[in-house]
Amino acid sequence: MDKFSGFTSSETFTQLPDSLIHLLKEIDDVSELKVTLYAIWRIEHIEGHFRAMCETDFETESLGMSLNDIQTGLRKSVERGTMLRSQHEADVFYFLNSPRGRLAAEAFAKGNWRESARIMSEPRSKSNIFKLYEENIGALTPLLSDMLREAEKNYPSAWFEEAFEIAVSRNIRNWKYVEAILTRWKEKGKDERKDQQDIIKDADRYTDSEFSEFINRD
Repeated sequence: MDKFSGFTSSETFTQLPDSLIHLLKEIDDVSELKVTLYAIWRIEHIEGHFRAMCETDFETESLGMSLNDIQTGLRKSVERGTMLRSQHEADVFYFLNSPRGRLAAEAFAKGNWRESARIMSEPRSKSNIFKLYEENIGALTPLLSDMLREAEKNYPSAWFEEAFEIAVSRNIRNWKYVEAILTRWKEKGKDERKDQQDIIKDADRYTDSEFSEFINRD
């Protein structure tokens, strides 16, 4: 087992309901616990009113679980009541059993938000920019997915990792800031002759005054 290097002050944190902590003594299946924690993290970072996940959103690689284990975890979390399973025709989504989640699950079962569900359930190509966004900023939404696909068309793929790294080094974890860096490179040119130390030092060039409108925006 590789030793964890520790949490940092620059990363985001996900709030956990107090009631989940009290349930830890009852949850004896690691697949249920993993699925529940992963759902809380992903759903908390979803923007808009349709905050839900389909089965394929629980990624086997990220969770270190087989598909069968994920299905078992989902079934047990629904049986326990920490999550809700809602179905409309052939579409199935999982919601947190919270006041908002209960309303959303009921609305979805009645056929509302069908278009939002269709977009979110579409298979997502795990290109470099999508991985970088999820690893450094958070869960994707349909709107953000469209924005990232557009960025893939407008900027060289080799730029994305460095732009995200600069944003993280300045603890400014939002897409608008990353996009502003990419836009600057496209308009003013980019020095490709950089090593790892140069990338971190270069973050200081992106001053608060020049990028201030993106600092506090999601």
